[in-house]
Amino acid sequence: MKLLSPAISRFARLRLWSVEQWRTDPVATQYNVWQDLLAAGQYTEYGRQHGFSAIQSLKQWKEQVPLTQYEDLKPWIDRMLQGEEQLLWNTPVGWFAKSSGTTSDKSKFIPVSDESLKDNHYKASKDVLTMYYAAHPDSDLLTGKGLIIGGSHQVSQLNDDIQYGDLSAVVVQNSPFWSNWLRTPELPIILMDEWEAKIEKLAQHTIHENVTSMAGVPTWLMVLLRRILELTGKSTIKEVWPSLELYMHGGVSFVPYRKAFEELIGAPINYLEMYNASEGFFAAQDDINAEGMLLMLDHGIFYEFIPAGEWDAPQPRTLQLDEVELGRQYALVITTNGGLWRYLPGDTVQFTSLSPFRVRVSGRMKHFINAFGEELIIDNADKAIAAACRATGLTVNDYTAAPVYFSGEDNGAHEWLIEFQQVPEDIAPFADALDAALKEANSDYEAKRHKDIALRGPQIVPVPAGSFERWLESKGKLGGQHKVPRLSNDRRVLEEVAAFLGRATEA
Repeated sequence: MKLLSPAISRFARLRLWSVEQWRTDPVATQYNVWQDLLAAGQYTEYGRQHGFSAIQSLKQWKEQVPLTQYEDLKPWIDRMLQGEEQLLWNTPVGWFAKSSGTTSDKSKFIPVSDESLKDNHYKASKDVLTMYYAAHPDSDLLTGKGLIIGGSHQVSQLNDDIQYGDLSAVVVQNSPFWSNWLRTPELPIILMDEWEAKIEKLAQHTIHENVTSMAGVPTWLMVLLRRILELTGKSTIKEVWPSLELYMHGGVSFVPYRKAFEELIGAPINYLEMYNASEGFFAAQDDINAEGMLLMLDHGIFYEFIPAGEWDAPQPRTLQLDEVELGRQYALVITTNGGLWRYLPGDTVQFTSLSPFRVRVSGRMKHFINAFGEELIIDNADKAIAAACRATGLTVNDYTAAPVYFSGEDNGAHEWLIEFQQVPEDIAPFADALDAALKEANSDYEAKRHKDIALRGPQIVPVPAGSFERWLESKGKLGGQHKVPRLSNDRRVLEEVAAFLGRATEA
């Protein structure tokens, strides 16, 4: 590895010219990506159905090809999962990234083609490394190992030709053999899906490694780092890994975690945000001192953007890069080399720079909580509340929920301000029923709740009938289309309502 790392470092630095090409000529780059995707798509059943071979312009593209969500593509994906080929993409697709988030299914399965692995996920990862070395030419990043921690990495075999797992599992299983020399822990530990045992194995295995970088969701990594300090008796992670210099994070907002990480690590390191989803590797920080992440424009994904205010229109208008504006909210639309055609992953973005094109993830098109990677959406919450009411005989008039962030030795949680028609004397049965229903509805929530490792059970604050009505009235928003925001990814709404009602909250 000592011989390999400097070679890879030199290779990363030499790639900078290709990054500069698409960074300095973004509009033409995206047009070429679109043409390549259109050319491949014309040989698919989906492409024939929508007349891809006759499309000559972006205007015609937008007129002929509909915007899609997972529910629209699900019938095609279900057929692909049974082994049918050339439906959404023109080469065989043997891998699917499993994740939560649809309104009708506990999990969704995103096609991961060979092209999306090679020309999107792996190429973008190389470019992140390239940009990091360009910004830190004296870095010793690859003289040690990268610690990888994510969600549940178990790979499952659907049939002889089809396998699925979370994105991390798919990427790791298909990565080149030499990448095993640059990461820790060993593959069998990475692929473990029982998190209590996995955290212990991760800690025991990695404390003796020379870890120079970390990558993963903050929720799980914080649990691991705390366990490592317990095992070693050290005060800070820098005492365990003196050469640690970089943490690459993504998936959830890092803002609530940063202070806790700085205290755990005990010395300054670099923090780099990445926007890497099951649907594709979209963006990453190219400058840790600049706001926003550089949009990956030559990586097999064509981008369109729906302006705020038009998301629910019958035929929303979409914009290209040369039409977007700074600071405006846009719903992201992607067409990928994995067979997602004009697909809305549900994220909203704002551009922080137009030269080069940098974005920040501003939220979701619908209310949600994703403070710990649980991707809890309104549909999950509404159905779980209804199930808990059925189980307990209680009636809920309204509710709002928000995250409770890590503090001291306490793990995260969701706090629920719930208006009952009649406040129960014992809230525990309702809390247990709500928790069970949320686990049933959302596999990511279920994973985070496993043995309370990352997420405690629901913390419920009951309020009497009429509470939310009085709060809305106090804001001049009673009646009409005004509603209580049911899920928020920050605590502003919940704390405002609680303060108005004189209720104590967790934070």
